[in-house]
Amino acid sequence: MTQAAFSPLRTGTAPVRARRIAARLGRAMILGGMLLVSACGLPRSGPTKGQILSSSVERGGTTHIVNVDDRVNRAANYTPAYGFSADFRAASAVAADDIRPGDVLGLSIWENVDDGLLASMGSSSTQLSELQVDSQGYIFVPYAGRVLAAGNSPEELRRIITQKLETQTPDPQVMVTRVAGDGATVSVMGKVNSQGVFPIERPTRTLSAMLSRAGGVSIEPEIAVVTVKRGNSSGKVWLRDLYSNARNDIALRPGDVILVEEDERSFTALGALGGQTKVPLGNDQINAIEAVAMVGGLSTTLADPKGVFVLRDEPQSVARAVLGRQDIYGNQRVAYILDLTKPDGMFLARDFVIRDSDTVYVTEAPFVQWSKTLRSMLSPATEIASVNNSFD
Repeated sequence: MTQAAFSPLRTGTAPVRARRIAARLGRAMILGGMLLVSACGLPRSGPTKGQILSSSVERGGTTHIVNVDDRVNRAANYTPAYGFSADFRAASAVAADDIRPGDVLGLSIWENVDDGLLASMGSSSTQLSELQVDSQGYIFVPYAGRVLAAGNSPEELRRIITQKLETQTPDPQVMVTRVAGDGATVSVMGKVNSQGVFPIERPTRTLSAMLSRAGGVSIEPEIAVVTVKRGNSSGKVWLRDLYSNARNDIALRPGDVILVEEDERSFTALGALGGQTKVPLGNDQINAIEAVAMVGGLSTTLADPKGVFVLRDEPQSVARAVLGRQDIYGNQRVAYILDLTKPDGMFLARDFVIRDSDTVYVTEAPFVQWSKTLRSMLSPATEIASVNNSFD
């Protein structure tokens, strides 16, 4: 009687157990799926140190991985220098008195007769103003004809015109003046207080003097770069080097173009740093320690001090010196590794010069990914509990 009474309950127990087993399997599958998604999609600031190392040339990649030491520092610390070539420095100063095509001259002619060739009745002098020297270097003077002016000084041109006129009028007196120096000019543009085209005159025959003529620079002198374009050649110099080294104060030539601009050199900071941004270099030279400090230093909660990378494209000559190989051709991608956990590493980073267009990248510490994984496991706990309740 008792066995018959409880037999229906026993027969009903199997479906209940089956539902519970299915619920547990469902929860396990959901949890596993969530963990898989979490592990695959965990956010991070960039590639890990291992991923960068796996892209090395030795492992079939395109990047040379180089651990920085004293030898590497000596080979890699090449900084393209600003300065003028020997051709710029060897150019002699323009003679301020030389006449050139485009110059405008003024002539005053006195004749020793009452009724002269050029003078009007009752006057003994004639004023010929604004005679522009043509592209071939000539001017036209009545009764003297076409006279070559270019290449002569005003005094030499005065003698030439006098000789041509004295055969037609007795004892002519000629005076030549330069009205404007349009034939010997330079263009000054960019970050100056007064842009324009300025004549090369006696006080403005050098680069520094011409910049003064243009009102000086309109930006901070520490970041001002001066470029001079002459024909197909050009050279540039820091403004402060222009004034500190007389060799940089070059003589100007007609047609020079002077451009003053703000230094545009910069590096990019990425990864586990206090900031991720493009940073102007600011001055002539900074090192890796200064570069990290400029963006707030290493993130104390994320950064791996063993994984500080400086990424750059090295020219062939530098790449050969750094890698110690002569079979390197063309620019090479190089990833320099700095280990800031060692005293030597700090000194090496202090001696490593940052160049224009460098990328300073700091990887995350290995425990960071574990921490993120753990958080990703704990965060969906409420969702799992909700699923459990629904199955129950």
